[in-house]
Amino acid sequence: MLIAQAKRKENIAEYLLYMWQIEDMLRACQLDDEKIDQFLVARYAGVEGISEDTVKSIRQWYHDLAVMMLSEGKRESGHLQINEVILSDLTDLHQRLLRGGEDAIYTSAYYSTLPTIVELRSRQGEHPQGELETCFTALYGVLMLRLQGREISKETQGAMAQISKFIGLLAAKYKEDKQQNI
Repeated sequence: MLIAQAKRKENIAEYLLYMWQIEDMLRACQLDDEKIDQFLVARYAGVEGISEDTVKSIRQWYHDLAVMMLSEGKRESGHLQINEVILSDLTDLHQRLLRGGEDAIYTSAYYSTLPTIVELRSRQGEHPQGELETCFTALYGVLMLRLQGREISKETQGAMAQISKFIGLLAAKYKEDKQQNI
């Protein structure tokens, strides 16, 4: 909860990837309240600077997310509606930026990344994801490989560097857009 709040304010792309990780951690706990308390909430208890009320809020946050996952049928896979809305908002902004044609840096970053996106989408089979979801899925996959200590090829590292640059620029545009529309 604390990390999510900070990431949501600072970098929406990092927030979305973090929330996908939270979804997977909740699945690893089988969306079970006791396991969530044991494996996710317990690490905050007794930490200096984190009050008992904050720990209660964290517990409630995890449990609320688990309930949402159950009610949305996301026990095994998929993303919460709240995360899908963020991806949709990012897609809307992405399309506005491309249609507007006024941001040459963003447009250039997108077209530089497009061949990688097309290649990744071609591997997705019959029902490819949208362009941005493809980017986030690739970034998340590499994040999981790194957490597992697995080797990442130079080719994949190069592709992820390009995608990261593009998504980082989109995240900055999102933050800028939100600040302008406050």
